[in-house]
Amino acid sequence: MAEAKSAIELSHVSKAYPGEEDAVKDISLSIREGEFIVLVGPSGCGKSSVLRMIAGLETPTAGKIFLHGRDAENLEPKDRDIAMVFQTHALYPHMTVRENLEFALRIRGIYSAKEIQERIREAVEMLGLETILDRKPKHLSGGQKQRVALGRALVRKPKIFLFDEPLSGLDARMKNQMCVELGRLHSRLQATMVFVTHDQNEAMTMGDRVVCFSEGKIQQVGTPMELYTHPANEFVAGFIGIPPMNIFAAQWTKDGLFFEKAAFTFPVSEEFRNRFSQIPRLRVGVRPEFFVVSQASPSSIAVTVEVVERLGFESLIYAQNNAQSFVLRVPPTESFAVGEKIYLSLDEKNIHLFDISTGECIL
Repeated sequence: MAEAKSAIELSHVSKAYPGEEDAVKDISLSIREGEFIVLVGPSGCGKSSVLRMIAGLETPTAGKIFLHGRDAENLEPKDRDIAMVFQTHALYPHMTVRENLEFALRIRGIYSAKEIQERIREAVEMLGLETILDRKPKHLSGGQKQRVALGRALVRKPKIFLFDEPLSGLDARMKNQMCVELGRLHSRLQATMVFVTHDQNEAMTMGDRVVCFSEGKIQQVGTPMELYTHPANEFVAGFIGIPPMNIFAAQWTKDGLFFEKAAFTFPVSEEFRNRFSQIPRLRVGVRPEFFVVSQASPSSIAVTVEVVERLGFESLIYAQNNAQSFVLRVPPTESFAVGEKIYLSLDEKNIHLFDISTGECIL
């Protein structure tokens, strides 16, 4: 099967702003045609700068950007066949929804009444805008405004959609609904979509692939589950996943991994210890679902329950041992009380090991 062509290619791209540290530092990334890719990371990590450079709103300080194989250096934003949806809806307040959609076409040089009507009909049908076409923006909810902003991009039928944190102003319920709608829209259009967010839950929900950023650099690229189950480094391990991975400073003893703050040794097999004991001090990562509540034994650690967060489909238990905090995920049928002492066991196959100096994953 032939490999999909690249819609967007970033080659050693950097971006520096005057008087500031580099926002983007020598990144390379290939985005396939028809792919839904999510750029995720904390605020200020460079992901929006990458989006703006793809759109032509910023110029790279170094490196090259190619759009469908064509060098974009001398392409004006209007010539890139890209539609961008921002966090702010930027709707014209004096225009109705219908007029906003029509205007998006007219400024692109489309004046045929028949074509305008057909494109608007398609967008309205896809996004469910039928009942609000004659309303002005001040009479729309946040979710409705975002759908109109999406419709304004949709009517242009671009090859590439860029989304810059478009859901951040919505409440949780509307955000979830819009995630589903964007997924459906992508399935229907098969267009290339690049979505920027600081919310890793959005990234895990929507992306074919996720690009995790930190401090202007790409930390890891992969499917959502690849980043969750095989994080490349401690940053990705801590950023991807709600609640985040438990991270413990540890060192080897003859009996296993000694968790320093908890003053407890988790036993591991001799084979496991021999594979990694050449690194004397390291950090250990454990996802909340991999701690198992068990009976008291030499291989289990006693912790005291501090908070129980009941989410309906699961419960999160926040517990403490000496100066070490633990968070674990348990089925809703298991009931624990604040102040209760419970015992946790762990299978070595569910442990992640990170180099304490570089943060890189060594297992």
